[in-house]
Amino acid sequence: MEETIPGTETAHVPLQRGTSLLETAVRYAEERHWDVLPGTWLETDGGVQRCSCGEAACGAPGAHPAREDWATQAAGSAAAVRRMWQQRPAASVLLPTGRTFDVIDVPETAGFLALARMERMELTLGPVTLAPDRRMRFFVLPGATVKVSGLVRRLGWSPAALDLTASGEGAYVVAPPTRYGTRGAVQWVCRPTAANRWLPDVEELISPLAYACGRDRCGRDR
Repeated sequence: MEETIPGTETAHVPLQRGTSLLETAVRYAEERHWDVLPGTWLETDGGVQRCSCGEAACGAPGAHPAREDWATQAAGSAAAVRRMWQQRPAASVLLPTGRTFDVIDVPETAGFLALARMERMELTLGPVTLAPDRRMRFFVLPGATVKVSGLVRRLGWSPAALDLTASGEGAYVVAPPTRYGTRGAVQWVCRPTAANRWLPDVEELISPLAYACGRDRCGRDR
């Protein structure tokens, strides 16, 4: 089943249903060779869903690391990942960045505009997620964090003027089908497939992404 995101012409976001968190986490490690990390999970207390971290005002309930030393927990072995989720089957699926990929983070509206331009430019995309925080994350080769500011300046923009950031070493991305409390689940806009196993460099995507973020900012300033 597919869900069409309202207001977009090119994106059809498949709903992630029928696959357990354990199976999904193992597949990421086995098929993509990604390091995978179990995060917090949702618990029901008096009919109300709360984050396992215990914070009543948690900003990302059920969708963040459970420990401060989370980076040391991540594993790329399918067997190790299976063991972790057998112990905590409801744990969210987190992917550390800066290892096999970095991510470029933009607003949802800019992300869909960029996708339309990329399609016209016939660019090859890596995986792309859309989260309930209305942010889109584009997977690119590691090293993007040190390149983005210079690339944006070269295109004539001030990095501070665009709502565009890169996450690399020491950060993580929340992976489908993890849920953010009652706000919904993270979904793939572009699924990981054999066709996008080789990730693009940020230099290949930065022009349409920066353009879209600039357009998005101008629209908000009106």
